[in-house]
Amino acid sequence: MKFDEFGFSDQLFEGIEAMGFETATPVQEQAIPPIIEGRDVMGLAQTGTGKTAAFLLPLLDSMLTQPGKGKTRVLIIVPTRELAMQIDEQMEGLSYFTSVSSTAVYGGGDANAFVREKNALKRGAEMIICTPGRMIAHLNQAYVDFSELECLVLDEADRMLDMGFYEDILRIVSYLPKKRQNLFFSATMPAKMRKLTEKVLNNPVEVNIASAKPVEKVLQVAYSVYESQKLALARYLLSNKNLERTIVFCSTKSKAKQLAGELKEKNLDVQDIHSDLPQDYRKQVLMKFKNAQLTVLVATDVLSRGIDVENVGLILNYDVPGESEDYIHRIGRTARAEADGVAITFISPEEQYKFARIEKLLGYQVYKNVNPTEVGQGPEYKPSAGKQAKKGIRGKGRR
Repeated sequence: MKFDEFGFSDQLFEGIEAMGFETATPVQEQAIPPIIEGRDVMGLAQTGTGKTAAFLLPLLDSMLTQPGKGKTRVLIIVPTRELAMQIDEQMEGLSYFTSVSSTAVYGGGDANAFVREKNALKRGAEMIICTPGRMIAHLNQAYVDFSELECLVLDEADRMLDMGFYEDILRIVSYLPKKRQNLFFSATMPAKMRKLTEKVLNNPVEVNIASAKPVEKVLQVAYSVYESQKLALARYLLSNKNLERTIVFCSTKSKAKQLAGELKEKNLDVQDIHSDLPQDYRKQVLMKFKNAQLTVLVATDVLSRGIDVENVGLILNYDVPGESEDYIHRIGRTARAEADGVAITFISPEEQYKFARIEKLLGYQVYKNVNPTEVGQGPEYKPSAGKQAKKGIRGKGRR
């Protein structure tokens, strides 16, 4: 379905053309019509399927065709500041030829940033994109006016629940008018998510686009290695002169820092990004990566969801993620839009049982490649044995 078939206003369509949008993705094709009708929507779709435009476009069109009273009309809640920044950027592009105002509200900035957010909230920016904690900080000051709010959007809702924002979301909802449209977008539907939808959504239209499965164009490969072999293998793989933009995922901030430092020693074009770094610096690093001024980004799972960077050719899971669905979100950073991509995972003996759970979710086994001679032979992939060994070590400690 072409975007000119939705009947959007001329001003909005100028922005759509400027952004290079031509054909709607499946989630956009299914979600946009009921949103235009004013229905509540529960959208389930894997990352990289165009969920952001699926709700921004119809909401922008509504604000253009039905002018408001100068107060906040749309509230978008997201789990991380990076995602808030990204949605704000996409909003700026789509609304470039319109008069709709928006602002992003998220933590990590200085006192001046809080004051700027406060002034925007007092003025009544028509669209607010926020993280839960930061919005509650403003609500506690009693100057936020949501009396004319028309729509609440939760993006990456399952991730917010994973991060413990359930009560914060309900608290924010308590400040909103009871009569409003609600749009939830998520990659998965855990039990707590279902509970939240029952509390907030009203007879929603469900849009389900093959959630919790990786995009087919991702070539998945794994290496069975000892923990001590990971660094050598990472250096070997990332030393390719024709290396495309790469995101390396580590399990902890300390490991991300250490790995980035080790790779820099080999003169690789690499930076780390995690929550210990100042917000302005993180923004600069991410912008350099988006603009292809940086080849390798070493990150924690703060980047695994919602961050839309085109032409990421390789995802390297230096550590196996603790949750199987996080693997889907990580590798969803590549093979976006019409591009292909590769996802490589390092599996230590202690991580084999976690990767076996991932394979169970996928419904198939990921190909295990032979280690390069420079790295040396790794352990046999026997996830059941690895789990038993892990249990044995813990049991011995207790005795």
